[in-house]
Amino acid sequence: MPEIIMNGPEGRLEGRYQQASSPNAPIALMLHPHPQHGGTMNNKVVYTLYQCFQQRGFSVLRFNFRGVGRSQGKFDRGEGELSDAAAALDWLQTWNPNAPQCWIAGFSFGAWIGMQLLMRRPEISGFISVAPPANIYDFSFLAPCPSSGLVIQGDQDSVVPQESVQKLVTKLTHQRGIKIDYQIVPGASHFFTEHLDDLTRITNTYLDDALPEAAAKARAGK
Repeated sequence: MPEIIMNGPEGRLEGRYQQASSPNAPIALMLHPHPQHGGTMNNKVVYTLYQCFQQRGFSVLRFNFRGVGRSQGKFDRGEGELSDAAAALDWLQTWNPNAPQCWIAGFSFGAWIGMQLLMRRPEISGFISVAPPANIYDFSFLAPCPSSGLVIQGDQDSVVPQESVQKLVTKLTHQRGIKIDYQIVPGASHFFTEHLDDLTRITNTYLDDALPEAAAKARAGK
């Protein structure tokens, strides 16, 4: 899992990157939770998502937002972090110019950033949002949401209430041509402590359905 340093808007960005064996592999970018509340690219939820994509033959990148770990800069209330995510996606696409699909996955604050990036980059073909903080941040920019995706929420989340996520999902599912798979994990807190296996199972099932060819190759060990 090689460490990489990318050029970001405010200096270097620290990341971990796994190149797929196929030269035409799809790509996926992982976004971590709030930098001011201990969020890093090594968060267990982020790492779980990273592994799910990697096992399905993706070239996968996770990175630290500005001011986290070895990434330069200071927290910028989401605006700068969105620029960081765009720079990371640029880097990922530069290394994978023939990628047939591009996915984004984010947890909490990272889910909010990921959904904003989704609106700005039409090449993103799918998303996974874990505990999107719809009670804290405005998601009204998703009008319309440009892609179908998966939303995962714990029913014991004390940071992001299930009701606020349900309202967001209901809004998105009313948009024409968009399908949102909404999965609730019984007993799971915001950080999915002791429920990472459930997170893995739900993510794998969704990706198997969305990417049947990649799933078949992963099962065959190719």
